[in-house]
Amino acid sequence: MKAQPDTLSGSPVARYYRANDPKWHWLEARETPDVSAFLESANQQQEKWFAPLAPLAEALYKGHLARRELSVTSLETPLDHYTFWSETGSEDDYPRWWRYLNGHPEQRECFFDVQARAVDEEFYEMGDMALSPDEQWLAWTEDTQGDERYTLWIKSLPNGQPQALISDIGAGLCWGEDQTAASATLFFTRFDATQRPDSIWRVSLPFEAPEKHAEPALVLREDDTEFWLGIGKTRSRQWLLIESGSKDTSEVYALPAQQPTAVPLCVQPRQAGVEYSIDHRPGAFYRVHNQASTHFQLDYLPESALGDTKAQWQPLIEPRDDVTLEGIDAFSWGLMIAERDHAQAQVVLRRWVLDAHQHRLLDEYLDLPEQPCSQLLEDAPHFDTQILRLREESFTQPPSWFALDLTSGERTLLKRAPVYGALTPEQLVSRRIWATSSDGEQVPVSIVMRADLADQPLPTLLYGYGAYGEALDPWFSIARLELLERGAAFAVAHVRGGGERGEPWYLQGKMTHKENSFNDFLAARDALVETGISDPDRIAAYGASAGGLLVGTCINRAPKAFCAALLDVPFLDVLRTMQNPDLPLTTAEYSEWGNPEEPEVAERIRRYSPMDNITAQHYPALWIEGSWFDTRV
Repeated sequence: MKAQPDTLSGSPVARYYRANDPKWHWLEARETPDVSAFLESANQQQEKWFAPLAPLAEALYKGHLARRELSVTSLETPLDHYTFWSETGSEDDYPRWWRYLNGHPEQRECFFDVQARAVDEEFYEMGDMALSPDEQWLAWTEDTQGDERYTLWIKSLPNGQPQALISDIGAGLCWGEDQTAASATLFFTRFDATQRPDSIWRVSLPFEAPEKHAEPALVLREDDTEFWLGIGKTRSRQWLLIESGSKDTSEVYALPAQQPTAVPLCVQPRQAGVEYSIDHRPGAFYRVHNQASTHFQLDYLPESALGDTKAQWQPLIEPRDDVTLEGIDAFSWGLMIAERDHAQAQVVLRRWVLDAHQHRLLDEYLDLPEQPCSQLLEDAPHFDTQILRLREESFTQPPSWFALDLTSGERTLLKRAPVYGALTPEQLVSRRIWATSSDGEQVPVSIVMRADLADQPLPTLLYGYGAYGEALDPWFSIARLELLERGAAFAVAHVRGGGERGEPWYLQGKMTHKENSFNDFLAARDALVETGISDPDRIAAYGASAGGLLVGTCINRAPKAFCAALLDVPFLDVLRTMQNPDLPLTTAEYSEWGNPEEPEVAERIRRYSPMDNITAQHYPALWIEGSWFDTRV
């Protein structure tokens, strides 16, 4: 919480004000005792300010807990040998993982207790978990400091002794497919000085004594500071894919999963501004890319042609102006395709059955339960499966999981997240309106409220993000019910810079077009008033991270438009942050915000950077919350 010594003389933080540093830049040296002392004083001051609201905060918290399922059991997922699931107790913060031999549920056994590992730690975050191909070894990464630097652990299942192997690595893990009775290969990432995952490493683990592993070997290093590395495995389990990507450019390397020491093959050399992703079926690689269109298209390449620089990719789906191709999932029988309808700001799933020559034997869209909603393909580990799992939810309906039998077309409800309390999903209503922005663009705005109050202006919490192409597709929130039950509406402004209406929607809200995001958010606020949904004197704005930048800029420009604003870990000091390439993430963000070493870019960022545009005017009530070790903002 920012101290205001001119109005809070005698407050616990007033003594930390330095007249020669009115912008509090000394706080950037966060390891010094003065900084920690200041933050402790600020927290004490905050607690004193809000002490009168403590009973309400406690009531909201207890009300939230009363609505949600405190003890959660995940869906069971059968793999090749065992069926796996997790259980989180009502008093626990972390799950316990269980398994049983396929077909023998009576043999259930707990093989990994994350709650027990975290109980004695002041901070604990699980990075990733990875089962060996034979499902008898578990590798995982964990962070007990809060700095997102992880340690690799391994144990034999179910009751082997955990062993710490390698420290100061990234979160993600991936096994090769070279496992023998004696050893297997595990891949992981490492960081550079700015905490950028810049390299992929492999280590061969001898199962008899994993701690005696040889030194990890470098697989690939990325020297360009705007690119990050990650590694995964195709569902066919035949290829490992190393992805190097910046905010707008991709490059993928492939190596045979059974030959982890092979030299990675570049699938397609990077071209500035070209993004692509790769999937695989025996005989073919598939590429979703934007080389010819921002709406993306789908091509394929015979597997035998990988590495041939003269080989030509063949088109399967040409670019379309009204649809963005978002991605594919490859199975032995064909492809599941995700497409985003621009007009409806809605993702739909499409199923292709293909023969060996990539000819379509079946082309069908899956039904949607309602619009707008979110329908996602859940992880399907089996390449040959004929039963898919779908996850569906909306602003009014909690998440539900279905099994879709591709042979019969039958849908079976597997689980629906329960909702407790007086306010039920059936008592809610969702609407979609369109706001006219300053340039005439139509901006979708989603609203959810109590159905019995939908005919009157309501106090409204307006949420926005608008960066990185992140789409705010409909989601259900248990915590949101506390707000709705008290008679407020919750609205989402799907501003440009997000991905709700496809890739062009994202591009129209970044770099030189960033002003569109702010204009869209304010237009959404006005549309809520004009349609009679919102009380103009009781609209609060809410944004987190890059959404905090969105809200902070709009508060500077139109402080009277909102009665209050919540900024959660907000990105507010944009210019100063982007001028410091030594900070984590900064160089990787140049393609999103621009490089302020260019004078015209610096001036463009300065015009909207919230910290650079604070003026002597009446601001609404603000809640601004940050994190001491947040590596992003």
